[in-house]
Amino acid sequence: MFKKILIANRGEIALRIIRTCREMGIKTVAVYSNADKDSLHVKFADEAVCIGPPPSKDSYLKISNIISAAEITNADAIHPGYGFLSENAKFSHICKEHGIKFIGASPEMIEGMGDKSSAKETMTKAGVPTIPGSDGLLQSLDQAKKLAKKIKYPIILKATAGGGGRGMRIVWEEADMEKAWDSARQEAAAAFGNDGMYLEKYIEEPRHIEIQIVGDQYGKACHLSERDCSIQRRHQKLVEETPSPFMTDELREAMGQAAIKAALAVKYEGVGTVEFLVDKHRNFYFMEMNTRIQVEHPITEEVINYDLIREQILVAAGVPISGKNYYPQLHAIECRINAEDPANGFRPSPGKITNLHVPGGHGVRVDSHVYAGYTIPPNYDSMIAKLITVAQTRDEAINKMYRALSEYVIEGVNTTIPFHLKLMQNQKFIEGDYTTKFMESFDLSDL
Repeated sequence: MFKKILIANRGEIALRIIRTCREMGIKTVAVYSNADKDSLHVKFADEAVCIGPPPSKDSYLKISNIISAAEITNADAIHPGYGFLSENAKFSHICKEHGIKFIGASPEMIEGMGDKSSAKETMTKAGVPTIPGSDGLLQSLDQAKKLAKKIKYPIILKATAGGGGRGMRIVWEEADMEKAWDSARQEAAAAFGNDGMYLEKYIEEPRHIEIQIVGDQYGKACHLSERDCSIQRRHQKLVEETPSPFMTDELREAMGQAAIKAALAVKYEGVGTVEFLVDKHRNFYFMEMNTRIQVEHPITEEVINYDLIREQILVAAGVPISGKNYYPQLHAIECRINAEDPANGFRPSPGKITNLHVPGGHGVRVDSHVYAGYTIPPNYDSMIAKLITVAQTRDEAINKMYRALSEYVIEGVNTTIPFHLKLMQNQKFIEGDYTTKFMESFDLSDL
């Protein structure tokens, strides 16, 4: 087992990892930028090293500084959390070169799953359902037009190196194809330095449902059932729940087995997710594989009583998994509490938290790194907390969430709490009748 783990991240996920390490008797090293010197993950770790100024590129994304911090503190492993360098194949490779265990996927796995066109090819060969579309990258606009005509509009153009909705365009008819092709490629080149494009059939009224998987170093993999992440805005998730209200036992079994096939196809090691789009007829299609822990992992932990961070560490240390699949016994919902103003287009709202009261009670969990007096820096993602409720039924979990949100007091900055309160009383959400398009018609005017 590792003696000391450096957490190459910040905020709530860094604190979350520190807590599990402490329970396992493992020493921890926090790294931080100047903007995060007062963050709780810095205070709770056994050691802390400043790795640079506030901009991410000069601190949390600066591999040389993180490796130096690991070497001067004698850390024998690095946990990257999510975001930042968690799916960076170069970082994983450099850790290996320096004899430091990267608690995550190998460089080869990250590269194979990070490039969307090669990932799709791998999944097709493994027998995992994929969305009809191009085999590999498109070579020309004419090729895109011919293929779109064959699989029928609407289609979606996607950047092979894309993420966060960038380099992505929906095309409803051929007349719009050239404009979409040019703008998507320009955006992808600017954002990722790669204008490679592929094309897929656009799935209407989709649900975004992911399957949690775990694979070990001995060729074994299992699934831990699904999370429904369909409530999202601009491809950013706002609320997640498990089990999905759209799920049937048959669909869960089929998607779980497909996710295991995906993991085995790449000899996956670690904790990850296989993400699917599910249409209104419950046909499901592989979308992508995330080779890291997810923001929304706590809801899975709550419904199956399972510490996913602990499992990541054990797998990285060479401990074999049981191979048993897990199924939700309870219902859990997670609301992402962001320092944003939902009444003004979810505009970021950094600043000092002047007053804070965190909800509690049976079945309520809060993962957060903030406190009264803490100043939220403007340099990073605006998520400041995750509020999770768990109960015997979905209705109870929703009622519990509404109660917990009503107790949550964060003063000094705007937050997404008013939005979540309204969502918990929305009839369509209560009925489980939502898709990834839900937010397009959600009324934010009275927040």
